[in-house]
Amino acid sequence: MIMPATLASYEIFVYSLRETFPAILSSTLRIIRSGPAAGQVVGTLTFADDVRLDVAEQMDFDSGRFEILQYGYTVWQGEERLYWYDSQSHPNDPSLAATDPHHKHVPPDIKHHRIPAPRLSFSRPNLPVLIEEIERLT
Repeated sequence: MIMPATLASYEIFVYSLRETFPAILSSTLRIIRSGPAAGQVVGTLTFADDVRLDVAEQMDFDSGRFEILQYGYTVWQGEERLYWYDSQSHPNDPSLAATDPHHKHVPPDIKHHRIPAPRLSFSRPNLPVLIEEIERLT
């Protein structure tokens, strides 16, 4: 994947996800610009077996490079929340130190059971990683 260098190139990336990943049945993802080099991605990607990925990203290109400032990604199957990722730091949890703040919430006790998320990043798009993970589920 070519690293997006501008908000416009990230828009092209987001709006062409269905072409790149045929497992995506539908997309409501949209870019909401908050300036010439900053914005948010919000919406849902839908997959087979009633699986969907809710996306909320805030990104910035002011430094001349791609940077995610914060994110939340939740995977559902029907009404069941399977797992989610967020960028909230948990510095007092030594099990997450290697990838802090990137982590995944998983059952049981999904709110408090967190595991490291080494493939997520603030410096490259996370959506391909998340989509590939869902493709293995469906």
